[in-house]
Amino acid sequence: MRLTNVAQLRLPFGKLHGYDVAVQRTGVELPISFDQRRHVSLGHRPGSWMAISFRLPAKVQLDVLASAWLEVINCHGTLCSAFSQDEHGELLLEEITVGPGAWVRHPVASGQSMNEALRDVFDQACSPFNAPSHRLCLLETALESTVVIASDHSHVDMWSMLVIVRDLLRSLGLSDDEVVPRPLTAASFTEHTRALAERERAPRQVRQRWAEVLDASGSVMPRFPLPLGEPVPHAERVEVRDVLDVDDSAAFAAQAKEDAVSTLTAVISAMTSVTLDLARAPLRAVFPVHSRYDHQWDDSVGWFITNSVIESADPAPVACAAAVKEAVRLGSWPLEEILDPWGGMPEAPGMFAISWLDLRRLPVRVDSIGLQAQYIGATIRTDGVMLWFILDDAGLHLRCRYPDTPPGPRTCGRLAGCVDPQASRPGPRFGGRAASPWRAPIPGATRRTLRRTSHCRTIVG
Repeated sequence: MRLTNVAQLRLPFGKLHGYDVAVQRTGVELPISFDQRRHVSLGHRPGSWMAISFRLPAKVQLDVLASAWLEVINCHGTLCSAFSQDEHGELLLEEITVGPGAWVRHPVASGQSMNEALRDVFDQACSPFNAPSHRLCLLETALESTVVIASDHSHVDMWSMLVIVRDLLRSLGLSDDEVVPRPLTAASFTEHTRALAERERAPRQVRQRWAEVLDASGSVMPRFPLPLGEPVPHAERVEVRDVLDVDDSAAFAAQAKEDAVSTLTAVISAMTSVTLDLARAPLRAVFPVHSRYDHQWDDSVGWFITNSVIESADPAPVACAAAVKEAVRLGSWPLEEILDPWGGMPEAPGMFAISWLDLRRLPVRVDSIGLQAQYIGATIRTDGVMLWFILDDAGLHLRCRYPDTPPGPRTCGRLAGCVDPQASRPGPRFGGRAASPWRAPIPGATRRTLRRTSHCRTIVG
């Protein structure tokens, strides 16, 4: 499944419907997670949402779709909650009831693309303090219907979006599951927030290691190691690529297995080598990890992602495997207490993040190819660099977001472009096919392989 951007969606022109639900606040206060508070405290703003789209496998009446959507909402506690502020400006999260409403037709202005119309709808409907801050839209043409669901990020992550799609298809009776269970109420993200707050304090070694990585980054979260221009938010540049097809992905995974490391470790090995060559520094990056530490959260919706950090100074596979393992360990403890000495998460302009999601390993599956499903990112202004890798049955996909400044494409491309075979010139043949940098053996050869492709200038995306 590709992770694209709302500006790059390929949507046919058609009727754009949105479903307005009826909402009532209950006054029941709920706990707020560390990451929710950090996100929502930034206030109303466009582009705080994430979305997923998929083509309905059969024609569905609007009232049937609405009923199924309400069933999904009421299965997941976080979709029945909303943020607000009290008279002193303090952040509140409270329970809401969500009931039947009405469909509305969203206007598409003359000359406006469907992408722009959809972006405007979600920017308005999915802001952090909206109640609710999620929305279901339906794009109808004479030939097909496409569902697009968006939510403010405070209530969802990528895993959650798959849960929502799966549950909606089940409610519609369109799931390809052999057994289609009746939707049940999943474990609430509120329960997770409470459980996380009750966990034991992080060990001294974990807090010390966090301090070492942040100190090496200038007492802030890791930043992109090459120039990006003036350190203020700029218009974003987003590029999306299918890095490896099925065959190349299988060959890359086989090579990683031969080296007794994961596919993720092999990617970190490649990026470590390039960073050392170009920046003369170790690879340091924000490294999101999920906090679904127990199977009871597998079918839940919520923001189960928290930021860890990764530091990798040696491209050897064994060393990179240790760096990945350490990053997961550093992100496995409640961050609020760990980051208290810095007054919270010490963000700074130029932050660099690497996200990895292997959809094949998730316990939640949908037919993303048959449904033509896509993850959709919002349009924002940015001063940092973010790489999203997604691995699924169709291969390895990559999205990159960076500031659209004069040095942005050049410096980001120098680091990230070399992990994309499309960005390199033709290399040696491999089994009758053009070899990509990924085809070269990783152990002991990573640096040589990447040097061979170090002319890359086009950013992966």
